[in-house]
Amino acid sequence: MATVPEIKIVRSESVGHRSDVSSPEAKLGMRVKDLWDEQKPQLSPNEKLNACFESIPVSAFPLSSESQDIEIRSDTSLAEAVQTLSKLKVLSAPVVDVDAPEDATWIDRYIGIVEFPGIVVWLLHQLEPPSPRSPATAASNGISHDFNADILDNGNSAVTSGNFFEVLTSSEIYKNTKVRDISGTFRWAPFLALQKENSFLTMLLLLSKYKMKSIPVVDLGEAKIENIITQSGVIHMLAECAGLHWFEDWGVKTLSEVGLPIMSKDHIIKIYEDEPVLQAFKLMRRKRIGGIPVIERKIEKPVGNISLRDVHFLLTAPEIYHDYRSITTKNFLVAVREHLEKRGDTSAPILSGVIACTKNHTLKELILMLDAEKIHRIYVVDDSGNLEGLITLRDIIARLVHEPSGYFGDFFDGVMPLPENYRV
Repeated sequence: MATVPEIKIVRSESVGHRSDVSSPEAKLGMRVKDLWDEQKPQLSPNEKLNACFESIPVSAFPLSSESQDIEIRSDTSLAEAVQTLSKLKVLSAPVVDVDAPEDATWIDRYIGIVEFPGIVVWLLHQLEPPSPRSPATAASNGISHDFNADILDNGNSAVTSGNFFEVLTSSEIYKNTKVRDISGTFRWAPFLALQKENSFLTMLLLLSKYKMKSIPVVDLGEAKIENIITQSGVIHMLAECAGLHWFEDWGVKTLSEVGLPIMSKDHIIKIYEDEPVLQAFKLMRRKRIGGIPVIERKIEKPVGNISLRDVHFLLTAPEIYHDYRSITTKNFLVAVREHLEKRGDTSAPILSGVIACTKNHTLKELILMLDAEKIHRIYVVDDSGNLEGLITLRDIIARLVHEPSGYFGDFFDGVMPLPENYRV
């Protein structure tokens, strides 16, 4: 049986250096270097970087795997959508309205972006006991009422039996519901997008201060998505810039020198290993975070990490939990690791356990760690492995660039309602 890995603290000497100066990302770094050299000498390093990134359009960002004609038709079933997302190894994809006219603008061509977490949450909502005013029943969804009552507790993440997701993925609602029918779960409709002429600075600020996970770039002429800029893509771009003087001047600073981590251990959202895994995913979606540490109660130390992307294992491999009485976070981690090891998949981030650093690591080392491990967040621990804080890509970008006063102006007007606390 697979075991839960211990905390993995990446050592400074294990972090490599970039040498492929011909990569598209490295060429972007060279472009920043040239712009840096043109800046006025009286500007601070942060002001220089702001000016450099403001001068580069997002059309220059390398195409991501998620933008390679990955679109889902609005008449696709949930089961088919899950298989497509899983096969392409992406968390989300834009949904094309099959009823849109050929000459539709991009706003009318897409109805939103469908995500694994949104599909799971929508399915769970359908299983909640109907209100007295609602004529709907669980049986109408192809799932027995008794099964429904056993696994959910008025919308809370009660302990679920091991065969829960096997039953769920065999249900008629899962097989027959169309993606367009769950458009209410989309974060926004259709979505907040950048045009090709928008700047890198705009993109970086949206990913950091405004907490977007990915940003579509649209071609207005073609009325379609040309690229999707992801957090992973930005991490890789920054990692490929290692060795350039503008990057080294910034990257040599230690985390403690730049005031990281911002989030202390008392503010980290966590979950215990004996709690239901559904609670972990609901917490991530509700709190709009990309991952959550799994804590062992006796020692109060992290023993694993579950990210939002791992939610697909609930729907794509429901049989792996069959022998468990309940799907706790610990059981989920063990079952998924066994499943991946049997398939010979050694690259999945969930196999790495808890990736951590210390406050003595530099920004450069941190970026290279994130890129090597294919993660967006890293835990900060002390010498004894005790959790001290959390650092995300957003925190790193916030130390790279800043938002000038009045920068966005009316950028968000009419695109989407401003969320609580002015976050995208």
